[in-house]
Amino acid sequence: MYNTKQYDMEIVINKRLKHSYISITKDKKVIVKTPYKSQAFVEELLEKKSSWIDKKLALMDTKQPLDCEELHTLEFLQNRVEFYSSFMGLKYQDLKFRKMRRRWGSCSSSGIITLNKELLRLQEHLVDYIVVHELAHLKHMNHSKQFHALVAQYLPNSKELRKELKNIQIVFT
Repeated sequence: MYNTKQYDMEIVINKRLKHSYISITKDKKVIVKTPYKSQAFVEELLEKKSSWIDKKLALMDTKQPLDCEELHTLEFLQNRVEFYSSFMGLKYQDLKFRKMRRRWGSCSSSGIITLNKELLRLQEHLVDYIVVHELAHLKHMNHSKQFHALVAQYLPNSKELRKELKNIQIVFT
């Protein structure tokens, strides 16, 4: 059977769950949430998902934390959103800022754009990518080819920018 000792892990049994879930914390701890008490079930699940777990753990080693220094102000972010909103001809309903653990931004179906306050520590070209990305959701509420084509229309190097963002880890200071 699979050796579960290879990971720093925690097993959470919750009978109210319908499915089992695996997540990995920032400190590389593997969390298994499951409705099943069986150790054999957990070991089988870990064996099936071992390549995914190994891939995610390896990816965490390559991610770089953000600089602690703020490079921008909230007013700067508001101005970037206003600029690209006008440039793209897309109107949003409201703009909000908050700290988010896993996202750089979001756009609701009602046109509310929420940006992560951690954008204050990102370089300007990455801020622009996130702003354009969220504004593009006003037209396409998905990540379809049309959505990515719209983003690329305003930022031709959007694929490289997206890749660069994926290598940055959001870490609260």
